[in-house]
Amino acid sequence: MTLSELQTSFEQAFGKQAEKIFFAPGRVNLIGEHTDYNGGSVLPCALSFGAWLLLRKNDDGVLRFRSLNMKETYSIQLSAIKPQPNRAWCNYALGCIDIIGQRHPEAKLTSGYDLLYYGNVPAGAGLSSSAAMEVVTARAFTEELSAVCYQQSDDKAYRTELAKISQLCEQQYAGVMCGIMDQFASAQGKKDHAIHLHCDTLEFEHVPVKLDGIKVVITNTHSPHHLDSGAYNDRVRQCQTALEQIRKVRPINYLAELTPEDWQEVEQAITDPIAKKRAHHVVGEVARTAAAVEALKQGNIAYFGELMTASHVSLRDDYEVTGPQLDALAEAAWQVEGVLGSRMTGGGFGGCTVSLVKDEAIESFKAFVGKEYEAKTGLKADFYVAEIGDGVTRLR
Repeated sequence: MTLSELQTSFEQAFGKQAEKIFFAPGRVNLIGEHTDYNGGSVLPCALSFGAWLLLRKNDDGVLRFRSLNMKETYSIQLSAIKPQPNRAWCNYALGCIDIIGQRHPEAKLTSGYDLLYYGNVPAGAGLSSSAAMEVVTARAFTEELSAVCYQQSDDKAYRTELAKISQLCEQQYAGVMCGIMDQFASAQGKKDHAIHLHCDTLEFEHVPVKLDGIKVVITNTHSPHHLDSGAYNDRVRQCQTALEQIRKVRPINYLAELTPEDWQEVEQAITDPIAKKRAHHVVGEVARTAAAVEALKQGNIAYFGELMTASHVSLRDDYEVTGPQLDALAEAAWQVEGVLGSRMTGGGFGGCTVSLVKDEAIESFKAFVGKEYEAKTGLKADFYVAEIGDGVTRLR
């Protein structure tokens, strides 16, 4: 949808033109899965699709939320800002407005606003449609409310603050105790770069991704991402069990501190076989992520692809979070000439795979993987050829 079409939609909804337009991207994690809560790093990048926000002040003292993707509309008095019931989609935006005021008391909301959202991130695919909505709202209202964080000269610090605001929104208003990777990637994204992020310290660097003649292809299982809290908490607990048993022979704070060589010395300390498998994945994934960063810096995309594939195998065999749909996609992709690597991305048990595919192989990739996937699962996959884009920005 073009900006002109979005402006027309805004006028149809509110009777006037929007004053400003903002955009924030979705994200995909290229490698580094289930490492964040184990003290490791991740390697996401911002995508070329995401969420748009058009806004205009009104004199009615009301926040009016409309979305071209949702039927529900909301009108909320400035004096009644609080989480809305029934998992209202506006909570992903309303919470950001509220939290800006909590973190920056000088940012007083004194005017109502008409707000129109549009997103082209596939919902339920694990590509952070909610984070994009949060970050685009945080960007718009830190500017509108002249918050101190918006006025500061350090752009990276400002964008980190947007990620923190957005993460708190999802936790407090949507009730999802998420990490910060999704919001961070949407805020700090840089065109043709991945973000090597240490989630505990928020230290990061932009790493160039030189994909000459190669595209990032995201494939949607249409088996919605649903790593439920029980499965997620089980794996957190199993990693904690491994950590506690390792500490009997080596004092460490996180599993991510172990190198593969260290692992050979301490793995016998883990008596729980499931916990050992989980820890084995973490140690290997941390090493793969570090190797992937170096491969990108050296322009060795072929090796980067091999590391992606190895990541999926580990997530399948040791962490057991892939499931038949993601495995069917990845295993079909590995058979296509011109595919450098393919893996699940996100928490697992549904969602998407991410693949590196040579330009000349994209159509054969779609045809073969789509056919194989439907034959194995009865489901139809969707394919998105993505560009690595910039983080949140004001467009007008």
